[in-house]
Amino acid sequence: MQIGIITDIHGNAPALRAVLNEFDKTIGVDHIYCLGDMIGIGPDSNEVLDMLFSRNDISMITGNHDEAILSLATGQEYPESHSHVREHHQWILDRIDKAYLPKLFSLPRLIEKNFDGTQMLFIHYQISKNKMSEPISKDPFSSIVEPSLENFQILFNDRNDDVICFGHHHPLHYFKGNNRVFLNPGSLGCNNKSTAPYAVITLLGEKVGINLAEAKYDNTDFLESYHRLKVPDRDIILKVFHGNQI
Repeated sequence: MQIGIITDIHGNAPALRAVLNEFDKTIGVDHIYCLGDMIGIGPDSNEVLDMLFSRNDISMITGNHDEAILSLATGQEYPESHSHVREHHQWILDRIDKAYLPKLFSLPRLIEKNFDGTQMLFIHYQISKNKMSEPISKDPFSSIVEPSLENFQILFNDRNDDVICFGHHHPLHYFKGNNRVFLNPGSLGCNNKSTAPYAVITLLGEKVGINLAEAKYDNTDFLESYHRLKVPDRDIILKVFHGNQI
């Protein structure tokens, strides 16, 4: 069995399209897990959500950007920690096809699956079990730690999963130790070059193989669309999340 792992699409439709094309035409994965932050930052919310929700082979969970935007949609308390991007999130919400909102609300924060004895966790980032039901305004996601095997063993010390797949922090993380794997393939949609990273997990009985890859795509029009659409905070977004490529 082959499983595709993607995370942090962040409203980047051409990047997602490139990865899905590789999954479909080159690799032939059996299922795809999307680990949150489908929307926010990039402007292609509707295109991204259409690609994801139109398929029956993708399981999704929510990330902090998704949940912060949804809090604005319901009038719930918005997280103070995200106050610097509230205008941006409102801009995203104003342009989302409202038919997608119930679908986003229905998504869980984590998925647990057992594949022939291999226990896997899919989550945006660590959330303590006693905070799993807290609203996004309470900042349930743990603070980002410096990527290392030791730090992730401590961070996820309340979990017994064999493979933990997550996102949130945009660089690639891949650590193995004590028969455990911690995998973050890196942000699919936020990169300082025109590639979209992803991972493929191959399960053969109790054996777990992991392949890290990147799909190349033309990001010129996508990056220019930040200015064309007057996306709030576009200058800092293009610098911080896209490496000033234009």
